[in-house]
Amino acid sequence: MIQAQIRGLQKSFGKNEILKNVDLTIHKGEVVCIIGPSGSGKTTFLRCLNLLERPDAGIYALGDLHYDLSRIGTHQSREIARKTAMVFQSYELFSHMTVLQNVMEGLVTPRKVPKKLAEKVAYSVLEKVGMADKAGMYPSQLSGGQQQRVGIARAMALSPDLLLFDEPTSALDPELVGDVLNVMRQLADSGQTMVIVTHEMQFAQEVADKVVFMADGIVIESGTPSEVFDDPKEVRTKQFLTQVRFNTAI
Repeated sequence: MIQAQIRGLQKSFGKNEILKNVDLTIHKGEVVCIIGPSGSGKTTFLRCLNLLERPDAGIYALGDLHYDLSRIGTHQSREIARKTAMVFQSYELFSHMTVLQNVMEGLVTPRKVPKKLAEKVAYSVLEKVGMADKAGMYPSQLSGGQQQRVGIARAMALSPDLLLFDEPTSALDPELVGDVLNVMRQLADSGQTMVIVTHEMQFAQEVADKVVFMADGIVIESGTPSEVFDDPKEVRTKQFLTQVRFNTAI
């Protein structure tokens, strides 16, 4: 079953063309990892999927709803926002709110969920990411890895059709990366549909159902982890993977 389908996605900033007719199909329960060099358009693509960036053109099917991205109105924007959730690389938690309040906020304010129910949902997802015992603490009292797990819980609380991760471990110290990746593995095992922009190649090999290699604003190659990592067809993919492996070896 197809969860989301993007065709001909285009995005420019001024005269700088970032995304050039990007296509992607995402099936329900699938984990899609997007890899590629800096400046390839990965993060912009992800942000277009929940309209944090407004695409210039493209067709977007999300569940049974279809959108012409060149003419998105307020109502359609809200529909897409309700079906997607983002985990940011820099956490983006509210510093003046406790952990519990941060997770509840997306339910209470935009979705008008009663506070008692929102609190119950928040505790449930915090339990799943191992952060329920920190519910009364503030972001400044947490490590980076703990803050990111709260960010994941906040996104999970919204029960999104599409859960988006933008380099979720890039701001973390190396010893904190494992805890966050383990939470993401558990989410993958639970059947959550996920699109992950990542530089964690080992994680992508182990967890992804589909790996997408982007460069220069286009999808160069996509396939299973074994197809992309072990037997890439495109020269640009081979060059990137060789460079990544060389840097890792160093």
